[in-house]
Amino acid sequence: MDLLNKVKAIVDKNAPLYSNLSNVSAVLNELGDLNWCGFYIAQGDTLFVGPFQGDVACVRIPFGKGVCGTSALKQETIIVPNVNEFPGHIACSSLSKSEIVTPIIKNGTTVGVIDIDSPVYSRFTDKDKEFLELVADSLKELF
Repeated sequence: MDLLNKVKAIVDKNAPLYSNLSNVSAVLNELGDLNWCGFYIAQGDTLFVGPFQGDVACVRIPFGKGVCGTSALKQETIIVPNVNEFPGHIACSSLSKSEIVTPIIKNGTTVGVIDIDSPVYSRFTDKDKEFLELVADSLKELF
């Protein structure tokens, strides 16, 4: 079973949001070569850490700050081949070398983001972008 079908199969619309996102983060971790993957949930114009796999994370990120906040504000997926070259990058872990962030948008509003970090430079591709955008689209109704 491919990962998108696996995500869709484990989502339970009758379960709490955090339960679903916890399981989805475990599936996303199967992408490999990752040191952090999970979710930030929007409350107003701030993202708060949600379910994830990996080391301790930043608790809050304002919209427009770092990769997550920029993705949330612009409502677009951002692939960063080298986090050291992203202006204003928020370093939650010194192990992270590349990052991809995909917003979850419901009714025109960013409700959260999928954030994935890798200890490998240039880890993420357009294929990963397409996949995560499909995952985000399949999750938006949970919010």
